[in-house]
Amino acid sequence: MTFPKAGNLGFPRMGAKRELKFALESFWSGKSSEAELRQVARALRTAHWTMQHEAGIATPPSNDFSFYDHVLDLAVMLGAVPKRFGHPGGEVSLSTYFAMARGAANATAMEMTKWLDTNYHYVVPEFEPGMRYELLSAKVVEEYQEAKALGVETRPVLLGPVSFVLLGKTTDVSVVRGDVLRAILPAYTELLKRLHDAGAEWVQVDEPCLVLDLSDEAKTLYREAYAVLREGASPKVMLATYFGDLAENMDLALSLGAAGLHIDLIRAPQQLAALAAKQTGELCVSLGLIDGRNVWRTNLRHALAAVETAVKAFGSGRVQVAGSCSLLHAPVDLDFETKMDAEIRSWMAFAKQKLGEIAVLARGVEDRAGIEVELAANDAVLATRRSSSRIHREEVTQRLEAVESSMLERYSPHAVRAKLQDEELHLPPLPTTTIGSFPQTPEVRKNRAAFRAGKLDEKSYEQFLEEEIARCIRFQETAGLDLLVHGEFERNDMVEYFGEQLGGFLFSENGWVQSYGSRCVKPPIIFGDVYRPKPMTVRWSTYAQSLTSRPVKGMLTGPVTILQWSFVRDDQPRAETCRQIALAIRDEVRDLEAVGVRAIQIDEPAIREGLPLRRADWPLYLAWSVDAFKLASSGVSDRTQIHTHMCYSEFNDIMDAIVRMDADVISIECSRSRMELLEAFERVQYPNGIGPGVYDIHSPRVPAEVEMEELLHRALKVLTPRQLWINPDCGLKTRGWAEVGLALTGMVETAKRMRLSIAV
Repeated sequence: MTFPKAGNLGFPRMGAKRELKFALESFWSGKSSEAELRQVARALRTAHWTMQHEAGIATPPSNDFSFYDHVLDLAVMLGAVPKRFGHPGGEVSLSTYFAMARGAANATAMEMTKWLDTNYHYVVPEFEPGMRYELLSAKVVEEYQEAKALGVETRPVLLGPVSFVLLGKTTDVSVVRGDVLRAILPAYTELLKRLHDAGAEWVQVDEPCLVLDLSDEAKTLYREAYAVLREGASPKVMLATYFGDLAENMDLALSLGAAGLHIDLIRAPQQLAALAAKQTGELCVSLGLIDGRNVWRTNLRHALAAVETAVKAFGSGRVQVAGSCSLLHAPVDLDFETKMDAEIRSWMAFAKQKLGEIAVLARGVEDRAGIEVELAANDAVLATRRSSSRIHREEVTQRLEAVESSMLERYSPHAVRAKLQDEELHLPPLPTTTIGSFPQTPEVRKNRAAFRAGKLDEKSYEQFLEEEIARCIRFQETAGLDLLVHGEFERNDMVEYFGEQLGGFLFSENGWVQSYGSRCVKPPIIFGDVYRPKPMTVRWSTYAQSLTSRPVKGMLTGPVTILQWSFVRDDQPRAETCRQIALAIRDEVRDLEAVGVRAIQIDEPAIREGLPLRRADWPLYLAWSVDAFKLASSGVSDRTQIHTHMCYSEFNDIMDAIVRMDADVISIECSRSRMELLEAFERVQYPNGIGPGVYDIHSPRVPAEVEMEELLHRALKVLTPRQLWINPDCGLKTRGWAEVGLALTGMVETAKRMRLSIAV
């Protein structure tokens, strides 16, 4: 087979209508069997391979499918199963696999964190002393053969051994990453041989860590690993990099002996010229020219110019066109969007449509004239977008030009504010609160769906929401929580809810992308200038506060998170769009304060996620992202307490930025890491309030009070009692009322005991 002109690095797993999500949740609830779950999975794989093959992708990827997470798949394939899950050896059962991801009665779930700078969460591999690594699963070979039986030749996908080791965590100082790498290489070698024997011509080995700032030790690991892998029988290796620039690591990548190299030309278009200047021999080059992380149509003429540059440098027989990264991060099919604004819809491409763009450019590798009709049609669509009057608003531009530096600062330092807030809120030592949302029960989702479908009138729907809020307030009072929330029953998603009420946003019906496990999100689409036509949350916050004498937090999503978790317009800098959002949130904060809300939480779980992969790019990003948060949060009096929330973030690298955000209270995920993340706050002697989560809400497991108490004692080794708040890791919308009741009651009782045992 000649080198295929059209390639693809990966495809969404969930299905256009989230078929896998519903199959997983049915299986977890005991309503369906493992056989039924596997049947749904097989049907999805078949449909996705067929779609890609028919679109013109000669060798679509296999092994990009996962029941939960591809990094977890590799961990169980290699036998990296922590002892606490009681795995007896041999192939890992599905029940153990899901226990590792979600926790079990006697074993906490493995940590999750963001997949580089995306909103996808991967399960962090744990490398323990005494782990025995061996090839325990034939999944990769079986799925290759499954596709082959359908008449589809695929390119199996593997996360590379070095990225796997670098993205995992060692659980003991005696465990050395280099030793782990050397221990897993025989399993990789065996797997590559099995794929070779099964007939695979190419295998895609993803090494995203090659676009990071690598230590000398990490570079040595790459050289050692690929020297070993080159020795055995193997398909040709397509070394795949994405999300950034190889830069100084390009020579390293070229030295590893792969037959092909994929580079992301959306994030780092300069890589093409850098690669063309190298001595590449017979290397096949995959050009990541279709944005795998956004929804806008590709400028095909611009992309074709890059193709032609590559053909001149490498020859047409060595050039492939592909997405910038796996299409995992894109919605599946724009054809399902039947209600979307037709003009704006014409500017977009989801995963299926991106396959078509790849195929067109691939044809253009050798036949530029043959794609002129498609190029002309693409030109016309892009012209309508550029000239549309719906994108720009003069009043937004004028507001941004009027922003002054004083608008980014609170009136007084935190120490002064804290005393005034104590007088205002009357909270006890070690105050308890939650992060915002409460269970989104089937009844809540049913009523929301009925209202959206016009089957439930607005008055009846709002009455239902008031009843849910009242129930939530009563529950929190009974449980003994100190700072309450209204429960967010009116919200479908923490970003989508706000986007629906802001100008410049558009929404899809089926634009779902996987966040983790069965959790899918439907990111808003920012197509134009952002503004706030009217208040968004005041009605529900004031109603909740009217039901109780205890303070109720106003709940907002911050500008950086709204930006990060949306599909963002690509015709202006992201920083500019973020400042527009910040002004809209600032208006909401001031309106909440005006009606008497004295604690306002502005969640920014994505601020660390947005950090560029290269340190040289950090200062610029941290400057504009922190300024956006401060612009949103600083327009209130000293007596109003500003909270923020961040989850699944490594804080050590950005502590100076977090200090500069100057939130009165920050709550963070800490239970899975057992308070390890607090070390960063200790290093800078963070002075403001901190709520390190004591309850992992991503697992159905209810923690024992003794576990929460132990975590709080760990926290008090780092924090003073005056700083410490007590809360879950994150919002509770995905949990059930029964488990939430037990967990929060236990959390409050733990707080009461802690107050008696310490001096505040």
